[in-house]
Amino acid sequence: MNPSDSARTILVTGGAGFVGSHACKALAAAGYQPVVYDNLSRGHREAVKWGPLIEGDILDRSRLEQVIREVQPVAVMHFAAFAYVGESMANPSLYFENNVVGTTRLLEAMRATGVTTLVFSSSCAVYGGVHDQPIDESTPCDPSSFYGQSKLNCEQLIRGFVRHHGFSAIALRYFNAAGSDPDGEIGEDHDPEPHIIPVVLKVAAGIDVKVTLNGADHPTADGTCVRDFVHVCDLAHAHTLAVARALQQKMTFEAVNLGVGNGFSLNQIVEAARRVTGRTIPVSYTDRRPGDPPYAVGRADYARTALGWTPKFTELDDAIAHSWRWMQRQAITA
Repeated sequence: MNPSDSARTILVTGGAGFVGSHACKALAAAGYQPVVYDNLSRGHREAVKWGPLIEGDILDRSRLEQVIREVQPVAVMHFAAFAYVGESMANPSLYFENNVVGTTRLLEAMRATGVTTLVFSSSCAVYGGVHDQPIDESTPCDPSSFYGQSKLNCEQLIRGFVRHHGFSAIALRYFNAAGSDPDGEIGEDHDPEPHIIPVVLKVAAGIDVKVTLNGADHPTADGTCVRDFVHVCDLAHAHTLAVARALQQKMTFEAVNLGVGNGFSLNQIVEAARRVTGRTIPVSYTDRRPGDPPYAVGRADYARTALGWTPKFTELDDAIAHSWRWMQRQAITA
């Protein structure tokens, strides 16, 4: 890399993943140079299109320090985490090792190399609890899953590095990432797939026979979980706004919600997918999944005030249509 590029270089841990890869595209469009650091255990090499890929593990502090010295980024965006609620409940130690210890190693490497600006991919899972109104940043954090607990622990670690080591950091607590790049360059591809929209669309595509929803007895209007779905491109744009803000600040930590403010039940997701695809989508129900709150809808007033962020894709059908187009394109090119 040309040293003159370092003034706009952002190191993106986990940049080969779903949200991370979309953030890299947004960074490049905003004039930054993203450099991806990823071990490709859950990301995809082909999703790294807007800058170099450096392979490495988030738990490898010496490798992190070596890469930061080589790349000389002005800031780090940290996406490298495991993010499956069910898996976290079955194997909490895996989540604390990868997410919390990994974040600690990253912070230590940043401190050792003098890079003190961080945008952290957090989650609405830090709130947990039972809610019946949109959640804002003043809502107490009471995670109901080990995944959410690991994200909250990471935030607390980052706060400590802000307070004691002069960092500037923004934790973006986003609600359910949805959709895919409208240009079709990248999309959502998890294995296993934890997100409801691609799960439903796999049934629409004939890949799976039916959708199995976790719980029909939640305290919601139709008994299924209610979620706030935020288009991944809107999330990506928020990350570019956040890194610009964090670079201007000194010794400041901010937690910022990213949500549309509208909630849709899982049954409503299935109905919307039927509408968008014109396909039959059979549904069955099973027991509630441990760690799942019944209602998680966000208020993002502070994101609008602090970041100047307004979601562009506010219609659920848009997110589903973009995901459907991506899935069909993958089937054609496979």
